[in-house]
Amino acid sequence: MSLENELVAGILREEGGFRNALRKVLEEDLKMSIHEFCSQTGLSPSTIYKIMQDQREPNLRTVREIIRAVRRLETRPHGNFIAVIAARPVLNRIEERTMKVGDRDVRVKEYPANSMEDAIIAATMAEKDGALAIVCAPIVAPTIQKILTIPVSIVIPRDSIMRAIEVAAQKTL
Repeated sequence: MSLENELVAGILREEGGFRNALRKVLEEDLKMSIHEFCSQTGLSPSTIYKIMQDQREPNLRTVREIIRAVRRLETRPHGNFIAVIAARPVLNRIEERTMKVGDRDVRVKEYPANSMEDAIIAATMAEKDGALAIVCAPIVAPTIQKILTIPVSIVIPRDSIMRAIEVAAQKTL
């Protein structure tokens, strides 16, 4: 049974079942402390601690966030990459497939998109594939940020925009 299914089953099983399932998932399956879980997922430590100490019942939004975070952590060993969503000509210009960020190597995986819809679908697929973060155009970023639970970074291609303006101006002369 997947970890997210264990959490859902815990909710349905009994009063406090979600808390017990979350404890088991963190301690036995993910082998993480609450602090590690929260620092890797961006969830509020005080919220998770209150849930775990039976001081608070999680609301539906919090349950969804926890389940998404657990799903991401469960699939991360297969992922561990940054997804770049862009049109094929932009993706063809990416030279590095692995980048050194700090002291670790991060893979770059391409997701081609030619429309807003393609970009949204690609972002959803990237998160499902285990992407650590998304890099995309500013026009689609706000929508993607509302859908996904992983960080979204915006690329602003200053040099290529200036070059495109020059080319357009030359065509009009």
